[in-house]
Amino acid sequence: MPDNNPKRPGGDEDPKKTGDGEQSFNWKGLIFMSIAVMLIVMAITAKGDGGNFQTIPWHKFVQHVNEGKVDSGQPLQLVKKEGSAEEYLLGKFSETSGEEMAGFKVLVNIAFQKEELKELLQGNAGEGSTAVQREPLTYTVKVDSNMLSSVLLGLLPILLILLILYFFFRQQMRMAGRGAMSFGKSKAKKLEMETNKVTFKDVAGVTEAKEEVWELVEFLKDPKKFQRLGGQIPKGILMVGAPGTGKTLLARAIAGEADVPFFSISGSDFVEMFVGVGASRVRDMFEQGKKHAPCLMFIDEIDAVGRHRGHGLGGGHDEREQTLNALLVEMDGFDTQEGVIIIAATNRPDVLDPALLRPGRFDRQVTVALPDVKGRQAILEVHAKKVKMAESVDLGVVARGTPGYSGAELANVINEAALLAARRGLKAITLSELEESRDKVRWGKERRSLALSEKEKENTAYHEAGHAILNELLEHTDPLHKVTIIPRGPALGVTMFLPEEDKYTQRKFEMIDHLVVSMGGRVAEEIVFGDVTNGAGGDIKMATDIARKMVCQWGMSEELGMVEYGDHQEHTFLARDMTSTRSYSEDTAEKIDHEVKRLIDNAYSKAKEMLLENKRELDLIAKALLEYETLDASHIRDLMKDGVMSDPPESPKPPDLPEPEEDNPKVPDEEPSAEDNPGLWGDQAPAGA
Repeated sequence: MPDNNPKRPGGDEDPKKTGDGEQSFNWKGLIFMSIAVMLIVMAITAKGDGGNFQTIPWHKFVQHVNEGKVDSGQPLQLVKKEGSAEEYLLGKFSETSGEEMAGFKVLVNIAFQKEELKELLQGNAGEGSTAVQREPLTYTVKVDSNMLSSVLLGLLPILLILLILYFFFRQQMRMAGRGAMSFGKSKAKKLEMETNKVTFKDVAGVTEAKEEVWELVEFLKDPKKFQRLGGQIPKGILMVGAPGTGKTLLARAIAGEADVPFFSISGSDFVEMFVGVGASRVRDMFEQGKKHAPCLMFIDEIDAVGRHRGHGLGGGHDEREQTLNALLVEMDGFDTQEGVIIIAATNRPDVLDPALLRPGRFDRQVTVALPDVKGRQAILEVHAKKVKMAESVDLGVVARGTPGYSGAELANVINEAALLAARRGLKAITLSELEESRDKVRWGKERRSLALSEKEKENTAYHEAGHAILNELLEHTDPLHKVTIIPRGPALGVTMFLPEEDKYTQRKFEMIDHLVVSMGGRVAEEIVFGDVTNGAGGDIKMATDIARKMVCQWGMSEELGMVEYGDHQEHTFLARDMTSTRSYSEDTAEKIDHEVKRLIDNAYSKAKEMLLENKRELDLIAKALLEYETLDASHIRDLMKDGVMSDPPESPKPPDLPEPEEDNPKVPDEEPSAEDNPGLWGDQAPAGA
């Protein structure tokens, strides 16, 4: 239900208008400080005489009096400063008759000038030509008490300092209090659907997952439909899937379709350096959910806070366990009829606590798997709407050539293709850019600038030729896609394979042929050069892993039979695996090692036998790789069948690199060693694997 509260989306008041919110500026403090500064300035510049008076010397005053220019309509003022020896007369005079009177001020000393002043004012001091007939002048004594100015000057600086300290500490105390109280507040962020709305139209490739969560949308739109029949919607839904498959996007699409508030928080946001904060944030999160019901609350990467209890290393108080306990209690006591649904996502369901997965908490697990060929095409079409694609591009071809790609990788393929087309100055993305970006995303970018010696290039060419020939000769292998001796990513050469269709199982014969192909690179080096390099490190690692799984997990060993040896987990969980013990004897372990070695030795022998029989083809393919650097599967087949290529590729062009500036020349990167770049054959392998 959309919230129509004009104050703020979600119904909350604007924090700038409430006492709980943090104001952007302290206007009250600024006003008080301005008033204090003004008072100090006024005290400093205050005049005891209360007006503007021109200070004149004594002889000038005598002249004005004798000439009758001093105003006789009101007595003069004899001002005495209290606490000071300063005395002065104040009055008004005019230069000519009819002119506006101007104030004057003349310093006097009554103790010495009393008689002289008396005679002057009575008219007895005027002698000579300047004397005129005038009325006598009088004066009144006024004591000027400068107490207010003194007090202001003395106290206002102190008051100003106190005011500054008061507002400073008051602000700090408010911030400290707010910070201390906010530690226990949930960090869940509300997603505003008006600006960034996602619906199921934006989610492709996960049809089954969308069907499973569609009833959540129906419940949030019409809860009474389910309540009438007594049914209860799941309290929580756990989305499980590999990284990049779209778990977070699917959760946002649920909120977008239902048009309800959507709160998002990460599992790591619960845990802080202070004890008890995580549990407090869990409680506050559920309180927010009740206030905004019906709504969705999404916890991303819940494995950060929902790991197995009791598996902490080192003992002591485990803050994560206390947070998990609070989450379990809140979910167990959470009433689904309130219209709040918890959705969590993780790619490590094996480490979650069993109590979190039981019915009543996370009632349902939705698997968001890697998309199949139809799903990949749908994902590509969604992302292709955001870029300019050429009309001749068939996204179905790209989808068939990207088995095992996740939704995030497919989005990256489209983006990389757009960037590549822009660099080439094209008006639209073509199939060539899509294929090149696909290879870049999976196997890495070509590193044509890497300086390899001719000897290393030749070794890499024979290494990749060995893989390619065996892959074409053997029956149970994936189709060859491309062979290159151009370094890609961490690899110095790559033999690429692309299955014709999505495969979810592999047969024993396919595994054995896989082992034979992986031995092709090392065998080719030994046959041609009589020596081997460390470039086959990735091949050996992959072959050993496959052979050990065949023996210990998949029951493909006749000697050891259909028995699983060891507790094989998809991912490693250190706290659990450190305490696990081996479930088989030393004698069985020796048999396992012997069987693994037998499988690899047999594959090596078969690979050597086949390459010796096809030595001519090995030389042809290696020389073609040295000349053209990259060969497609059709080129390999032509060389093996006819000895020549019917449609040879274009000769490689040197890379267009920007010229280094003379003032600041670029230093070439240090050439990586094969030991620093381990990889997998057919994917990423060093030294031409």
